Amino acid sequence: MTPPAATKRMPAIFIGHGSPGNVMEDNFFTRMWERLGKEIGKPRAIICVSAHWCTRGVRVTGQIHPRTIHDFGGFPQEMYQMEYPAPGDPALAAELVRCLSPLDAEIDHEWGYDHGSWAVLKKIYPNADVPLIQLSMDIRKPHDWHYEVGKKLAAFRDEGVLVMGSGNIVHNLPEMNWRMRDGSYDWAARFGDYIRESIASDEPEKLVDYESFGRDARLSVPSPDHYWPLLYVMGARAEGEPVHFETPVVEYGSLDMTTIVIGA
Repeated sequence: MTPPAATKRMPAIFIGHGSPGNVMEDNFFTRMWERLGKEIGKPRAIICVSAHWCTRGVRVTGQIHPRTIHDFGGFPQEMYQMEYPAPGDPALAAELVRCLSPLDAEIDHEWGYDHGSWAVLKKIYPNADVPLIQLSMDIRKPHDWHYEVGKKLAAFRDEGVLVMGSGNIVHNLPEMNWRMRDGSYDWAARFGDYIRESIASDEPEKLVDYESFGRDARLSVPSPDHYWPLLYVMGARAEGEPVHFETPVVEYGSLDMTTIVIGA
């Protein structure tokens, strides 16, 4: 895969996306997302791995005009009328399927943009003018497999493609305390610090083997769907590549909103 001569190498980013309701707000997190879009600039396209698309097997959205999926409940009616009409990129989707070989990846024509992608990108690239494809996560596979797939995404960064993961380092909805808007449980704070320190020291093996952190890890990641997108982004990181953290805070006790930017 040879990059065009003047193509800027794009960052890889992990977005702590939190509540889909952020798309309706002007807050600490959404202002940071807006700033990121300005700082990163406009990529040729985006490959997004969202916590909200887990499949059996690997799928890549291949439509020209993917639909906006309103995969949430209990929010204002206005949110269900929102659209994010970013174009798809069938050529990029086909290239990604080839790059993932020998994995049995397939083009998908049914999925679209779930809120893990569009509700964040509506703030980062509000004009919806950057082609976007989503890559699903095979729910049957172990943690190290997801990290290794992330490595296959790295080359796309040299083609002007933004690699993006969307989830949360700590995501335990049953333990959320609505009276703790700006507070964190001790176990959530410890686990978040452990993950950020492992990233800062460039020790991806600790990220893959996060369950070895014991009880704090089990409480912070009761299911891996929101954690796995981080492994894809870390897989796309070059050894020693610079990284910085945005909004390393926890909401409602058990929702870590850290965003991680690699290479920018």
